[in-house]
This record gives sequence, C-alpha cells and structure tokens, in this order.
Amino acid sequence: MGLHCGIIGIANCGKTTVFNCMSKTKAETSNFAFSSNKSNIGVISVPDARLKEMEKFQPTEKLVPATVDIVDIPGLTKGSNHGEGVGNQFLADIRNADALIHVLRCFDDDNLPHIDGSVDPVRDMETIDLELQIKDIESITKKIARMEKAAKVGDKDAKQAVEVLKIYQEHLENMQNARTAPVFPNSTPTRKNRNSSPTMVWKNRA
Repeated sequence: MGLHCGIIGIANCGKTTVFNCMSKTKAETSNFAFSSNKSNIGVISVPDARLKEMEKFQPTEKLVPATVDIVDIPGLTKGSNHGEGVGNQFLADIRNADALIHVLRCFDDDNLPHIDGSVDPVRDMETIDLELQIKDIESITKKIARMEKAAKVGDKDAKQAVEVLKIYQEHLENMQNARTAPVFPNSTPTRKNRNSSPTMVWKNRA
C-alpha cells in the first residue's frame, strides 16, 4: 500500500496550488474561502534513480516507480471542530493520512484576503494544531469509554490501551502535540491521532 499524504492549512493559504504543482491531477483554484466542498485526490510518482541501475541487472518491459496518494484537504479555520467554515467533515481525511504537508501562508495579496484579516503564519499554525487537538481529545475520550468496558470483562489489551490513551488525553488537554506524548512506540493506540502524523511545513511565500 502506497503512502497517503494530506495537504492541510487554513483557507486561502495555497494548498491547491501546491497540490497542482505535485500532482498530475489538476484542481480548480479560487480567491474565495471555503469554495470547495470536497477533497482533491491525486497520485504522484516518486523519482528513484536506483530503478534504472537495477534494470541493468534485471531487464524489464516497464519501470514502475513507487507512488504517493496526495490529498488536497479543503481549508480549515478557527472553530472547524464544531462546524465553522467547512466544518469538521474533512477531519477524517486528515486522520487517515500517513503524513501531512502543512502549508503556511507567508504572503499578502489584496486579491486573496486572509480569512483572519492579516498574515500571521505562527497564529495560523497554532489554529490548525488546536483544531486537530480538540478533535483528538474527543476521539480519545470516546475510545477510553469503549476500552474501559472491555477491560472490565478481562481484556488485558484493552486495559493497556486505556493506560496509553489516558497519557495522550492528559498530554493533549495540556495543549501539547500528540507527537510528543511520553509513550513507547509499540504502545501507540491502534487508531491514528490527527495530530500525531509526521508533518512537513511548507512556507508559501507567493
């Protein structure tokens, strides 16, 4: 299964432009916030010079490079976790991503107004992180309730899961990122947190 990578950020930060640069699938861009009601999906090939070197020893009719599924997720905003902007309908796309590209708006453009009235990349990053943390807390709280019921009937794995989930819960409630939660790698809950995927920050300056 190929890598599944999501592009996230506030509305009007340039996510779709980045998507169009990377993917063979082209999506329509707009100067209006929240103009899209669906995620754009594309596939990109990963260049790998090793394939040609390997072909010298094992000839083949066609070289097939590895691919990455790329998803341009419509812009979030403050309050998305309870329905603001496009709401939380796209947070599932973020949860399902193996990695995230967080696009930060670092440019000003009178024809493309910022949804918060001014350009501030640090504020925008904190906004998105907060929205993901809030949804993670909601998900973890529900899962703790389910696991506690299973633990009461003797499920040892469920008991361990509750312990780990409570570490994440406390960490997130203290406004910390899920990636820095003090848990062992093999103790991570089965369901991925939206705020724990590996993330690359893309500073969009134009």
